[in-house]
Amino acid sequence: MQKSIDAIRFLGLDMTNKAQSGHPGIVLGAAPILYHLFRDHMKATPDDSDWFDRDRFVLSAGHGSALIYALLHYAGYDVTLEDLKAFRQVGSKTPGHPEYGDTEGIEATTGPLGQGISNAVGMAIAEAHLAERFNKDGRKLIDHFTYVLMSDGDFQEGVAQESMSLAGHLSLSKLIVLFDSNDVQLDGPTADAISDDVRMKVESINWHYEHVADANDMEALQKAIEKAKQTDKPSLIEVKSIIGEGSTVAGTSAAHGKPLGEEETDSMRQAKDFPHGPFATLDEVYEDFASTFKKRGDAARENWQKTLETYKSAHPETHKEFMALLEGKVDLDFENILPEKSMGTVEATRNSMGECLEALGNHLPALIGGSADLSGSTKAKGNDGDFTKENRLGRNINFGVREHAMGAITNGLVLHGMKAFSGGFLIFSDYMKASMRLAALMEIPATYIFTHDSVAVGEDGPTHEPIEQLAAFRATPNMNVVRPANAIEARHALRFAMESEKTPTVVALTRQKTNALVDVAYEDFCQGAYVARDHDAAAGTLLASGSEVELALAAAERLEKQGIKVRVVSMPSMELFLAQPKEVREAILPKDQKTLAIEMAASLPWYRFTQHVMGIDTFGESGKGDEVVRHFGFTPEAVEKRFKSI
Repeated sequence: MQKSIDAIRFLGLDMTNKAQSGHPGIVLGAAPILYHLFRDHMKATPDDSDWFDRDRFVLSAGHGSALIYALLHYAGYDVTLEDLKAFRQVGSKTPGHPEYGDTEGIEATTGPLGQGISNAVGMAIAEAHLAERFNKDGRKLIDHFTYVLMSDGDFQEGVAQESMSLAGHLSLSKLIVLFDSNDVQLDGPTADAISDDVRMKVESINWHYEHVADANDMEALQKAIEKAKQTDKPSLIEVKSIIGEGSTVAGTSAAHGKPLGEEETDSMRQAKDFPHGPFATLDEVYEDFASTFKKRGDAARENWQKTLETYKSAHPETHKEFMALLEGKVDLDFENILPEKSMGTVEATRNSMGECLEALGNHLPALIGGSADLSGSTKAKGNDGDFTKENRLGRNINFGVREHAMGAITNGLVLHGMKAFSGGFLIFSDYMKASMRLAALMEIPATYIFTHDSVAVGEDGPTHEPIEQLAAFRATPNMNVVRPANAIEARHALRFAMESEKTPTVVALTRQKTNALVDVAYEDFCQGAYVARDHDAAAGTLLASGSEVELALAAAERLEKQGIKVRVVSMPSMELFLAQPKEVREAILPKDQKTLAIEMAASLPWYRFTQHVMGIDTFGESGKGDEVVRHFGFTPEAVEKRFKSI
């Protein structure tokens, strides 16, 4: 047992030494914790690393990547010795912080502290919901734990506090957090920054608490985890460890983020009677994991497969639903499922989306989500009642005023196979940006629904009026931003988000009513832009998104009465438009025509299409919505004047 722990430790140190970069402190301090978890508790198998009923392990302390890579290697995952030697190198499967999709066995992209524990809350919600839905007459298709290794830094992050509070409220008993509590962070002792009583804090938010005085005490760890498995609450096991244990900088912040070097590592090998050179691997360690972790996981998976076969006979329809969930694709007749929206429909796009979400939820059981204490306003609400301790079948999550946690929890739900969405005001996306960026990096199709998308919010004033938010998300790689102009486009936007497989979708919706003055087919919508009003001999183009499309059409009418014929192009998504072939883009936006772009938001993104932009590059104003809109010059008269001035 000790030899296995030391083998993992030294393999991790070898990685950081070779890369001349990394975090050796957590490798030395937390190796016993993860060794014990995988050897004696984790239910998973490298032979089928995506097996749906596996236990999930999330390394919230993502700086401990060398530790998890070394452990995954010995445990039998597709992480080779050459991969370990390429730690932190360009193009390797062992990046500086764990990345979902790059490395087998990594369940979430972590590194920004607090994200992993928050993703894990989403995974635990998914497990509880799916277990209630699919487990029948003693046949358990869903019965697994979500484990987390969390650091002192994670515990300090606001997003972690938000998500842990919600987890306690929901009594997510299959969530077990191993808190690597070493009382040290990058700038020095944690006492310089925090004096919380951990036990009192977590127990006050309905968590079960256990304390292990020494990370090397396998018996105490075993008892703590077994107790955690039996409680009806989420559990935090505070494990006291020594950062950089065994090194000359043990117990100090110097052990956190600087490799120890070959000389000190060799001295530690001698002190621990570990007579093996850099990147040496031990057959007995492979056998240790094969005879415990892998044997247990393989047997559990085999039994699960047998259960699935008998389940198919006993519950054929539910089995079909379950297999659809496993496949992860949405294959629905959206045209007949979603409420019909036609020309002349006058309603706020938030209302259109809410109606479509409810209808889709009746046909897509994997659809789950909710809003950050705003569902009455955003209309973004899940079906079947609220998800609670008493109603695990509910698909509406009351996130409370916890926007950042909402974003990260939504990501965790998606990572667990759900079609998850969140709802909030666009201005409060600022609190969610870190989580949304990680969804784009992980290439997962989370859906973020935002309402109150412009200064037309009005009375609440500049604190609630988004300006730069759309520009920020449009600048984020692998993120699609969709701003529907009307009910028809809103309907298409939901379908597009649900059909996305590797890209998160931001949907920005209006509070004020819009009028569907033109129709558009779904295929044309998915081009990102389409011609809403055409003329063969047009003098130019008015280009707009969202509610400003209606404004552009009104301005075009005024111009035509003066003999000036203009085209109007609706661009619900810049990203989708820019992905089109050149000939498609130029057919929609001819290069030889003067073009005026119109949007009540930061002007910067529109300069990719034209040098003439009507935007807002100041903060908003407080007043009635229509008055604020007029204040910023978004009227048909002002658009007409601006176009004629070009």
